[in-house]
Amino acid sequence: MADMLTCLKAGIAQARRGLMQINERRGRSPRIMVQGMRVEAMYDRYKLGDELQALKSEVSHLLNATGDDVFDAAKTSADAIASQIRSALNELGETLSEQEDHVDKLIAERPIATLASAFALGVVIGLMLRRH
Repeated sequence: MADMLTCLKAGIAQARRGLMQINERRGRSPRIMVQGMRVEAMYDRYKLGDELQALKSEVSHLLNATGDDVFDAAKTSADAIASQIRSALNELGETLSEQEDHVDKLIAERPIATLASAFALGVVIGLMLRRH
């Protein structure tokens, strides 16, 4: 809260300086501008007070909520996420089983090419590991 008020004070001071510069360029008196800033600052205080009151009511509502309500909401959310994960894993399992059948078929059709590819891949990985 203190940090917010400090930021607001700094913002008001910066706005005052900016308006004073603008008014000086236009030839107006700085006193008129400062009085206008006081009116605007009072308006901002009321607006800030309303926002703080709304925040206070929200926090009190959250603090008054029972632990069971929070637990039920968390459980419902966790169940929804768990069901999404289960469905994604089922789809992944189906896709992998299809691809496994396809790979088995390719290996059975070309055993020599598969063996040569595995050997070449092993040599490449061995060379890469030796350098690092």
